[in-house]
Amino acid sequence: MVRFRYTPEVLARFSGTRGGVLWARGVTGGPTPAELAAAFAAEQRAVLARLGDTPLAELPTLAAWRQVFRRFGVNPTQVRSAAEALLRRLTKQGEIPSLNRLVDLGNLVSIRHALPVAVIDTRGVAGALTVGFATGEERFTELGAEAPVHPEPGEVIFADDAGVVHARRWCWRQSARSAAVEASTEVLITVEGHHPGAEAAVATAMADLAALLGKFAGGRCEAALLSPSHPEFAPS
Repeated sequence: MVRFRYTPEVLARFSGTRGGVLWARGVTGGPTPAELAAAFAAEQRAVLARLGDTPLAELPTLAAWRQVFRRFGVNPTQVRSAAEALLRRLTKQGEIPSLNRLVDLGNLVSIRHALPVAVIDTRGVAGALTVGFATGEERFTELGAEAPVHPEPGEVIFADDAGVVHARRWCWRQSARSAAVEASTEVLITVEGHHPGAEAAVATAMADLAALLGKFAGGRCEAALLSPSHPEFAPS
């Protein structure tokens, strides 16, 4: 059974953490259908129009992630949160390429709400997935890479019970092992924020995710909103 949790140490240092977690089983992966592709393209146009000339660093959601990165020793102008990286690609290149049904769903919600969304194939996760500080002994294999590397001690990671890292620098990059692919049928999706109002923003983004999954991927879902007072998701 999949579980997701934050360590007390992470929540003590980052008490504004709000995490939405959605576990979806029996979903349809595969390529992106035409209707979803059209919705994703329309969302990209709407986000570009809404942003205008506003610097991404001025968006409250992204500014809060920059502060978090600095607090665990990462320069956020060199290593960007997943949401900022997506929006930066959109504003610089004019579009975000389609990858597959499940990733496109996550990316649509991410750019709409300017929050990082991770879509994790649970087949690659051993036991619980824990957000905690790295010791530096854990193993991470980046997409497109063959050899694993070790995270920097003290950075925030998603790691499973086998010491395999599924996301580095909190929401910077996912691993090859748990990336959602066309064959994925069970996924854990996270949406996280730190800004004032993050709880409501994450809840709204999770509602969007659930609706899009129901429309385009089907399956059965369980979800929870996590915080320092509710740090773990353990589905029934």
